[in-house]
Amino acid sequence: MTHGNNRKYIFVVGGVMSSVGKGVAAASIGAILQGKGFKVTAMKIDPYVNVDAGTMNPTEHGEVFVLDDGMECDQDMGNYERFLGIDLTRTNYMTTGSIYLRVIQKERNLEYKGRCVHVVPDIPLAAIEQIKKAGEEADADIVIIEVGGTVGDYQNVLYLEAVRFMKFEQPEDTLLVLVSYIPALGVGGNELKTKPTQHAVRFLNGSGLHPDMVLARSSGSIDDKRKEKLEYMCGLAKGSIVSAPDVESIYDIPLNFEKDHLSDFILKKLALHSDTEDLKEWKELSRKIHAATETVKVGIVGKYFDTGNFVLSDAYISVIEAIKHSAYSLGKRPELTWINSKDFETGEKDDSMLKDFDGIIVPGGFGESGIEGKIKAIEYARVNKIPYFGLCYGMQLATIEYARHVAGLEGANTTEINKDGPHPVIDIMPEQKKHMAEGKYGATMRLGAYPCMLEEGTIAYASYVKSQKSKVNGRVSISERHRHRFEVNPEYIPQLEKAGLVFSGKSPDGVLMEIAELPTSVHPFFLGTQFHPELKSRPLAPHPLFTAFLKAGIERSKEK
Repeated sequence: MTHGNNRKYIFVVGGVMSSVGKGVAAASIGAILQGKGFKVTAMKIDPYVNVDAGTMNPTEHGEVFVLDDGMECDQDMGNYERFLGIDLTRTNYMTTGSIYLRVIQKERNLEYKGRCVHVVPDIPLAAIEQIKKAGEEADADIVIIEVGGTVGDYQNVLYLEAVRFMKFEQPEDTLLVLVSYIPALGVGGNELKTKPTQHAVRFLNGSGLHPDMVLARSSGSIDDKRKEKLEYMCGLAKGSIVSAPDVESIYDIPLNFEKDHLSDFILKKLALHSDTEDLKEWKELSRKIHAATETVKVGIVGKYFDTGNFVLSDAYISVIEAIKHSAYSLGKRPELTWINSKDFETGEKDDSMLKDFDGIIVPGGFGESGIEGKIKAIEYARVNKIPYFGLCYGMQLATIEYARHVAGLEGANTTEINKDGPHPVIDIMPEQKKHMAEGKYGATMRLGAYPCMLEEGTIAYASYVKSQKSKVNGRVSISERHRHRFEVNPEYIPQLEKAGLVFSGKSPDGVLMEIAELPTSVHPFFLGTQFHPELKSRPLAPHPLFTAFLKAGIERSKEK
């Protein structure tokens, strides 16, 4: 394939408005090119001055996605990993803050040999350096780079300049894709308007750039007449307008793009050749999604559901997608209900409403808000034998609930909420105390992939045994991603185990409790993980724990 100086670069930028699906579009292009036999990697440029996404509020920015190497980044990195089936690194993510920080550090280290350092060209050149490094590290044929925001954003000028530099240096190896919204007006919304996209193209022209391809986002498929109009008015080549209509499932997008011969155009433009075409797995996934009629009902109890009349599902996007992956693999359609845990605290909702669900999930989070409501939900699920899956904080709160109501540790809590409680069954990790005392919060949690040893005869072991595993000193080891500061307090482990709680996954040294569960003789599925399994789930490779949880939920639905 292509390597080194012949490596190809595809930039994806947005026009008119943000949040039209650039990340999924970039990921879909990558999946299609993988199907053509090319090795692909992807990266995201975020125009924030934040050095990473770790300190951003989920209600504003959405989920913080964590990579194996501990990088806290934008949720679109999750889209790339899910669609491409690869593990990315911190090299694949950059922000304005990280680029400026790197340039300043180089200047401090005299790497610029005493010359004046300028915003242009040095910031765009630093971005290009990282883009090329990402391609080298992945030994990729093609690097797909999404630029966050829109072409009209002032803060994106430096990255458009980076694209311009690369277009000038390697015109045969660089392709620019514009994802632009085509609004539908008129009675019935059947009058597609191309003028906003024309203006977006002209803005790019003003930046010294011209798109090679336009992905026309719209409620329905864009017709040939509008395609021809865009080609003519924007000076674009025949076949460069690809329809990107709304879809029932984002996993239909690669197939939709190929209906408009996206890969043919890209390969021709980049002077690439392939006799391979393999989207069989995507076609089979699409078939399963559309064939699924029976539902599995999952209640997600969280706290990011009280910001007006809408649900901040972006805060839990990886959890949502992981549920979908496993549900589709089981031939089911997931029916998700968002439950504000605070409603259980105020009495606005009674926890008996949970009986209608096939399974309950309490996802990760931080802070005191809505915690007692989550604990009430966990208790109801445990007592009434409703399949329960706790993720990170959801595992910690399940441990607290069990300590209070089964182990007899009245007042059990986490020191994150109550530092002076009688039973701190969840406590801050020793190495985290120094960070907290010094007020250092960015990139200081337990972050990234860590090994976990599984105990035989448990739900966790049975779930993983046919999936990812390796043997270390005769024991089964898995690797999962973390993002937290608090852990199960070792002082309380004997009491909790004596009361019947099983720690089925532990760190290799046996100090950290990574998975807590109840035996199937006591409960059909009651399990929590200190790590975030949702970050490793893929549409073509569902996570085994989510699959086991939904299997238990499906069995419950049969019994109801």
